[in-house]
Amino acid sequence: MSADDSVRPEPDAELAEADAPAPASPATAIAPVVEPPTPSRSFWTRIDKPFVFGFLLTIGGLTAALLAITLSSLSTVLIYIAFALFAALGLDPAVRFLERRGLSRGVSVLAVILGLVAALALVLIMIIPVVVEQVTLFVKSVPGLITDFTNSDVYALLERQFGSQFEQLVADAQDFLTDGKTWQAIGGGALQVGSSIATGISGFIVVLVLTLYFVAGLPSIKTAMLRFAPARDRSRAREITDQITDSVGGYVQGMVILALANAVVTLVLYLALGLPFPPLMATVAFLITLIPLVGSVLFWAIGSVIALFADPLHALLFAVIYLVYMQVEAYFLTPRVMNKAVSVPGPLVVIGALAGGTLLGLLGALVAVPVTASILIIINQVWLPRQDARV
Repeated sequence: MSADDSVRPEPDAELAEADAPAPASPATAIAPVVEPPTPSRSFWTRIDKPFVFGFLLTIGGLTAALLAITLSSLSTVLIYIAFALFAALGLDPAVRFLERRGLSRGVSVLAVILGLVAALALVLIMIIPVVVEQVTLFVKSVPGLITDFTNSDVYALLERQFGSQFEQLVADAQDFLTDGKTWQAIGGGALQVGSSIATGISGFIVVLVLTLYFVAGLPSIKTAMLRFAPARDRSRAREITDQITDSVGGYVQGMVILALANAVVTLVLYLALGLPFPPLMATVAFLITLIPLVGSVLFWAIGSVIALFADPLHALLFAVIYLVYMQVEAYFLTPRVMNKAVSVPGPLVVIGALAGGTLLGLLGALVAVPVTASILIIINQVWLPRQDARV
């Protein structure tokens, strides 16, 4: 065998090379054919059992309507729970303060609740006798008030201006106030008011009992709620939850301190100026100024009007002095009391209070600021770090 025969390719290899397609030049290359995607059917064309779908849709709508009706029926209970939880978060810092002094949590909770009940009982003792006394005096003084009014110069002026029509109007008013049927109607209204008061007292007892349970079991409640979070995130969730509860508790304490300051100022001014009902007006000031933003302004108007009936000059003095106190509270007391509890920008405070008051009334106005602070904490601690981690 020659050297040429040793390197000669096999016949099968030559045929394979001949049958292989020649490589295509760049000019003659054909792009691969891409089949168009099958158009997806719409949602409605995918419903192969319309009767079953309609039945399930109807059941879902009825369930949603039933849930809405149930929540509406339980609105009072839900409001009680919200008030109790809000009060529990406000009392929890005081409980923890006593715990740091060596008392057990049970004893601390009992001491705080007893102190709260004693304070409320003292307020009621101050209010109820004054209200009953003033209502009794008013009823007894109605005939004398009418007589004094008919002998006054104002009555003579009005009689000259309007003549017999004004006399008839006064006579009708006197008959209305001295008629037995009128007082029967007022008595029926008093019964309705009494029923409302009884309902309010029962609601207060329910809120007080729920507050006692919430304060006593707040740590276990937080632990149970944290179990709904994944195990890897529980430590972070606990930290955020503690920040939120501390913020709410500090806010409630701050509002109570500011309201108490308003009550003390009102009591001192009414006593010093000789205005009527000092304890009652101090209590009203405490309750009204618990409302954020508008509470102080609202009581300023109420206190000034009540003082106006007693003495116009003293009413003017009260209005000016209380207005000065409102500025001191806004620029000196509130920043020092509230900055330790919540740190919410002013515009968000206004927006949150307006939204909460519109949605839930007084309860919404009370919880608007701590809810806004809680949302800011969640945004700053959870959402913004996740957004920053995305590159």
